[in-house]
Amino acid sequence: MAGAHAFLKQAGVRYVLAQFVDLHGVAKSKAVPVQHLEALLTEGAGFAGGGAWGLGLLPHQAEYMVICELDTLTVTPWAPGYACMMGVGTVKGSPHPVDTRNVLKKQIARLSERGWTFNTGLEPEFILLRREADGRLSPFDGTDVLVKPAYDYRGLMRGRSFLERVTESLQAVGIDVYQIDHEDANGQYEINFKYADALKTADQIVFFKMAASEIAHDLGAICSFMPKPRSSSTGSGMHIHCSLADAEGRNVFHDDRDQNGMGLSKLAYHFLGGVMAHAKALTALLAPTVNSYKRLVVGHTVSGATWAPAFIAYGDNNRTAMARIPYGRIEIRTGDSSMNPYLATAALIAAGLDGIERKLDPGAPKNLNFYGLSLQAIEEMGVGLLPQSLAEALKALEEDPLFVNALGAPVITEFMSLKRSEWMEYHRQVSDWEVERYLSFF
Repeated sequence: MAGAHAFLKQAGVRYVLAQFVDLHGVAKSKAVPVQHLEALLTEGAGFAGGGAWGLGLLPHQAEYMVICELDTLTVTPWAPGYACMMGVGTVKGSPHPVDTRNVLKKQIARLSERGWTFNTGLEPEFILLRREADGRLSPFDGTDVLVKPAYDYRGLMRGRSFLERVTESLQAVGIDVYQIDHEDANGQYEINFKYADALKTADQIVFFKMAASEIAHDLGAICSFMPKPRSSSTGSGMHIHCSLADAEGRNVFHDDRDQNGMGLSKLAYHFLGGVMAHAKALTALLAPTVNSYKRLVVGHTVSGATWAPAFIAYGDNNRTAMARIPYGRIEIRTGDSSMNPYLATAALIAAGLDGIERKLDPGAPKNLNFYGLSLQAIEEMGVGLLPQSLAEALKALEEDPLFVNALGAPVITEFMSLKRSEWMEYHRQVSDWEVERYLSFF
């Protein structure tokens, strides 16, 4: 504890943010003067559970207490004088089963029993926007208007005031950023940082989103993690690179003897078989919003390319399938930047472990461009299509018992309730498209 106080004093920290995420994966905080650090580690910070989305707590029930974990203590470089700590959500002294960080820890424990560590690298895409005087949204860089802007030098350089500040904030706390690029949509970027164990990666994604949002705000911009802000361009995915390591740190997904030439072990193929067997239900947790399915829809963008992995298949370097194999590990491409990283990762582990336990076979790889084929031809190949709406995904989740059994009924029930309400509210809205099409049509 003395070391923590010395660290905070040296960093000039005056307040610590006690944090958890709601069911959407959005950070929630209380600011606590640094003198009360010990209390955050013992009794915790109290929250009215009904004040956050999806904790399943009502106003008359016990307080939601977040017991912070000292090893997550991190300064916030974009907010001098502050640090943050993630914690374990508890109710009446027990881990709360709807706290998604607890849900992920439960799945990690299942792997630990087998001597495995789940390593993940998440790739968050986002769009940097500004709001015009008339309320319209446009790329923060007004010159970012190319029809095909992926990897464009100018698009990258003219966003550097934002990108450098975010990167330097991550580097300042030991997050190893190794690549930054302009993506396929105008104003769209991706910042990649090194993989870590699944819990640490999820914590880092929350930290990254906090940094990106606040730095954008400071620059008069909006950093959007919305999956599909514009119908005419590609959406923002959050691909999950994953592998299992043994007690010595060796990647047990890797095997150079793989006859398919993708460097995967039998264990990795079984894990992949589980992910594909539960793909439709898993999609609800990896692509959890109404807007997510504007990204996953089968079709093309104005730029001439689509990276939406709408097909239940895998291949070597196949970016049109839900799983890509970058040799010796697995990349799940279904998810988008609206996902709760704790819940999504927990669900992925549950599906993969089911595949390992039942020795499921994912079938042969499909190294072809699915978007060059008709839907009928794809169906005749025996390749399924991921859900094309939130309602369809929720139905698949409801019908697949794995996630209730593995992740727990409380969190799945709360998720289903929250997302069904979202779907219902969406369908009650009258869109501009409807008004333009029907106002004087009849």
